[in-house]
Amino acid sequence: MIINTGQRTDIPAFYSKWFMNRIREGYVLVRNPYYPELVTKFLLNPEVVDVIGFCTKNPRPMLPYLEELKPFGQFWYVSITGFEQDYEPNVPSIDQVIDDFKTLSSAIGPSAVGWRYTPIILDQKYTAKRHIETFERIASLLEGYTELVAFGFVDLYPKMMKLHPDIFDTDDATKIEIAQAMQSIAKKHHMQLRLCSKEKWLARYGIDVEGCMRVRDYEKSIDASLEVKQKMEARKNYCACYLSNDIGAYNSCLHLCRYCYANGSEREIRQNYANHDDASPLLIGHLGPKDKVRLAKQESFKNKQITLF
Repeated sequence: MIINTGQRTDIPAFYSKWFMNRIREGYVLVRNPYYPELVTKFLLNPEVVDVIGFCTKNPRPMLPYLEELKPFGQFWYVSITGFEQDYEPNVPSIDQVIDDFKTLSSAIGPSAVGWRYTPIILDQKYTAKRHIETFERIASLLEGYTELVAFGFVDLYPKMMKLHPDIFDTDDATKIEIAQAMQSIAKKHHMQLRLCSKEKWLARYGIDVEGCMRVRDYEKSIDASLEVKQKMEARKNYCACYLSNDIGAYNSCLHLCRYCYANGSEREIRQNYANHDDASPLLIGHLGPKDKVRLAKQESFKNKQITLF
């Protein structure tokens, strides 16, 4: 099976010690975000966990543990955008994350690390020209360290619009301009460009819109075939990615990015972080008397007879 750590929060950036404690103890407990008293226990054993997926804006805190993680397959997406602290108040500098991206790629291989430039938000400061220039600069520095880059435009979730009504979508003509420019840049630097937002109509302009996280990306990262038994999508007819089983928790990421779909109010985020315990099997808080724990059905998807790449 595949375990994911990055759909609800940034575990490498803020909870790496907790995560490694879970690896050492061999299991993790995860609350259902919609029915909090329902808790699922996942075994963290390489016999049943074929790949761990990470998605982060700051891989540095996890880098010291890469050797310990070697028994598990890994696939990482590292986000590096052109925003400053006005949109990403607690994200490290572009140069630091690029250096850490290179360290990560050198350790686990360029097939196991992808780059995300998303979301694209346009305003008077962050113009189309600026985004394209920043994308070119980052791509040139990451050449040879990754084969994959995902880009996407801001998705105006109701929660985000309520918290940040000054963030707007942009017009289709500008989206075409940016997508075509990024496609050209990605090809020049030997990267495959994929869309990670709702504009599937960009396929008419040669953009790959079939999802940014695919089973074959996991397969390529571990050089093995996976016979996936289930399909999990974020939103039917919207996201084509294989999302797997996430062990994070919403409203717990201290990057506090203004465009984030997974965070609510800063007060709630800081309260959750205060309730975090590196020794707990749950990311936030502890088991209570009303909690019902069920053991997840887990099995390896790996076909040991086939090597794909």
